[in-house]
Amino acid sequence: MTTNTYDVITLGSGNAALSAALSARENGASVLVLERAPEAKRGGNSAFTGGGMRMVYNGLEDIRKIVPDLSDDEIARTDFGSYTREQYLDDLGNLTQYYIDPDLAETIVDNSTDTVHWLRQRGIRFVPNYGRQAYNVNGRFKFWGGLVIFANGGGKGLMDSHFKVAEKEGIPIRYNTRAVSLIRSRTGVGGVRAIVDGTEVEFHSRAVVLACGGFEANREMRTRYLGPGWEIAKVRGTRYNTGDGIQMALDHGAQSYGQWSGCHSVAWERYATDFGEVETPHAGYRHSYPFSIMVNSEGKRFLDEGADFRNYTYAKYGRVVLQQPGSFAWQIFDAQVKPLLRDEYKARGAAKVQADTLEELVERMQDVNPANFLATVREYNAAVQSDAPFDPNSKDGRATTGLAINKTNWANTISVPPYEAYSVGCGITFTFGGLKIDTNAQVLDIEDKPLPGLYAAGELVGGLYYFNYPGSTGLMAGAVFGRIAGREAAAFVAERKAA
Repeated sequence: MTTNTYDVITLGSGNAALSAALSARENGASVLVLERAPEAKRGGNSAFTGGGMRMVYNGLEDIRKIVPDLSDDEIARTDFGSYTREQYLDDLGNLTQYYIDPDLAETIVDNSTDTVHWLRQRGIRFVPNYGRQAYNVNGRFKFWGGLVIFANGGGKGLMDSHFKVAEKEGIPIRYNTRAVSLIRSRTGVGGVRAIVDGTEVEFHSRAVVLACGGFEANREMRTRYLGPGWEIAKVRGTRYNTGDGIQMALDHGAQSYGQWSGCHSVAWERYATDFGEVETPHAGYRHSYPFSIMVNSEGKRFLDEGADFRNYTYAKYGRVVLQQPGSFAWQIFDAQVKPLLRDEYKARGAAKVQADTLEELVERMQDVNPANFLATVREYNAAVQSDAPFDPNSKDGRATTGLAINKTNWANTISVPPYEAYSVGCGITFTFGGLKIDTNAQVLDIEDKPLPGLYAAGELVGGLYYFNYPGSTGLMAGAVFGRIAGREAAAFVAERKAA
């Protein structure tokens, strides 16, 4: 049996894992990264994201420190707004119905801005998120929803930069290596056992950072914990997040934590592949629904498409779609809002129909009750209150009245041809249940005591999200706790060596 020895081993190769590896390395530890996927599929779920980072900022000057090459023209035509500590905490609290662990919430928020600067200083470039978080209205952009910056190149660009930094720092990464269990030592964790080319290999260390994702790619675990029907959900991201890190920690005595029956799930291309493709990570997005009406197979609306900005509703609406008859829905747009549709709606392979009349449209949709659909659109159009001006950059209050489910914002009539409809199913991003950690990213046992040498970051951390999720908090939390985990693991190793 081959033996390998390092100070710190990090499991996973996403944003949280490489943040942990870099942090441990710059704090003096020798580091090894183990990744289950082949090199061509590396990057975890992070590579599939839009690359957004939700952080505290207090106006233009804070943004200029992160994006120093903003042009005078961009500054003149943009309202960057601000996003305070209090607003961030309120968003985390409101969207999770205040089940979020308050200490972990404050750790994310209070470290958010500094962590972005830390990433930038290590070679990750950020740019303003025009087009997704700010629309051009009369020649001026206004950012909304607490998000301004994203990594240049999106999630793929973020991870490419991470890997360049890891290579520069001499951090080795072993691919096609599936960790299956933790090694016990007299002082806590002694490393991991992994399967490499069908053979068990031991990698020894004084500390381990678990950052290898949740269990969303495991159909059996999805159905066991999320409930019946979840086995048919599409996996938006990597196929390699099957709960291995969570299970090996539980076997080691870790405490389970968070909403094990909850997950981040979205309206996703109905006929997407079972797992995401890192080459086209955004092709399945169908996130322009606030400007649509959504109907199920019965031809009826079933949610408030304009309840809030997309950032605050998209992660819970996948579950609602899954609960509809047949587990699918249609998003309906007319020509008034077509210029606002995100680029992914133009992608090849989208389940799309188009027609010049609503009767012809529903006929082409085929699997929707036509009479109910036409009645739904007629009743919706009659209920639209057009006195409030339409403004995609703000919650404009342009609503419907008198419907069983009213649309709260961005309510335009479906009345200007050509009409377009896009069919969506449920796409799962990550699961909410995981391991309990403290603010030092140490994994806790069932008595809330730290398990010596064991740390966790990323999507396998429980206690952060319940029921819903504020967009772009995942990458931020992964970087924050990854950085902390690496630093604390290195300090733990240094103490053990000194002893």
